[in-house]
Amino acid sequence: MELQNGFGEVYLTIAFDAANNWVYNNWIGRQTYVGIIAGADACLHPLRNHACAYLLNDNRQVIGPWDHAVDWLITSWAPRAISQGLTHFAHIISSEELAALSAEAMHIGINGKLQMRMFDDSDKAQEWLRMAQQAIRTA
Repeated sequence: MELQNGFGEVYLTIAFDAANNWVYNNWIGRQTYVGIIAGADACLHPLRNHACAYLLNDNRQVIGPWDHAVDWLITSWAPRAISQGLTHFAHIISSEELAALSAEAMHIGINGKLQMRMFDDSDKAQEWLRMAQQAIRTA
């Protein structure tokens, strides 16, 4: 699924990765409050439809801050995601400093409600999700 902003540019792609059993979000460019709400809500559908507990959220292509939506993500989106079964959230941060600061604010707000880890490398984020899945299978 692709979401476009008012200029017709794709700002988010969402896909269920069946081979890895996680939802992959790829955020692109500058993020608006309205776009973040629409995108975060849209990613709830594949999480619910596939009874998926794992989210790989990729912000490597995000430009600028998105702290204007952090409170909403913490108070509205996260509780709904958790209530439908999300347990592990791997967040790949942007190398862009303001975007990374927004991710840190979200991480602090969500901490303790959900297993959320931040990564600067996609391979490490995927490895963490796989280890979490393996731990649940062997528990």
